[in-house]
Amino acid sequence: MTTQPKDLDLETIRLERARPGIAVATLNRPDRMNAMTNTMFRELEKLAWALGQEDDLRVLIITGAGRAFCAGFDLDAAEELPSMTPLEFLDQQELAARGLLAIRSLRVPVIAAVNGAAAGGGLSLALAADIRLGSPNARFNAAFVRIGLSAGDLGASWMLTRIMGPGRAAEFAYTAGLIDAEEAERTGLLNHIHPAESLLDEAIAMAEVIAANSPGGIQLSKRALQANMEVASYAAALELENRGQALLTQGEDMPEALAAFKEKRPPVFTGR
Repeated sequence: MTTQPKDLDLETIRLERARPGIAVATLNRPDRMNAMTNTMFRELEKLAWALGQEDDLRVLIITGAGRAFCAGFDLDAAEELPSMTPLEFLDQQELAARGLLAIRSLRVPVIAAVNGAAAGGGLSLALAADIRLGSPNARFNAAFVRIGLSAGDLGASWMLTRIMGPGRAAEFAYTAGLIDAEEAERTGLLNHIHPAESLLDEAIAMAEVIAANSPGGIQLSKRALQANMEVASYAAALELENRGQALLTQGEDMPEALAAFKEKRPPVFTGR
């Protein structure tokens, strides 16, 4: 894989290109189980902004270096949290939230390759992805209530109820439970489990399948799926979908796909 451009200058994240159009961002603090710091939150936002400028980007994969995906906020930095005023703590939360929101808001699909523990903010980062693949070592933990905080952190409460359902999400949050890979797959936290040694390859293979489709179609599909998690009615969902489909008919990819089908050849998508 080719490495990140030098001008991006990331300290806590390693960016590589697995294939044309497929980027792999590896949280790179293995000695701390890829625990989050303010630098990492800023770099997640910076990374998402930079990738968002790339016209040829099709999929982003996020994973962790070493034996963990992300162990949440670095406890060495957490010692100062109790001494913060409410407004100072709010500033801290909003800094973290901007990083995760930037990842979730990327116009292209995001795949989390969960290679180990995903706890606290690491759980929230995995939830911010569109698709989650895991190794048998994947573990999910919402331990906020054990340290006097709410499980409603960095979007976790919103995502968990939609992925797992209200009852399972409540049990997970209130018990500060640990969910292993098999249970995560049963409850929808993981789409699939793959052997640890092939997890990243499987994520890249899925990304290649996605990247072979119409870029505009994928981007508006993501927009529709995310937006329709938030709208209040079926009718509003139909309206959003209708506008998206009408917009896509004006691009080059739909006519190309129809022509390729008639000519019995693979389509050549441009995203224009």
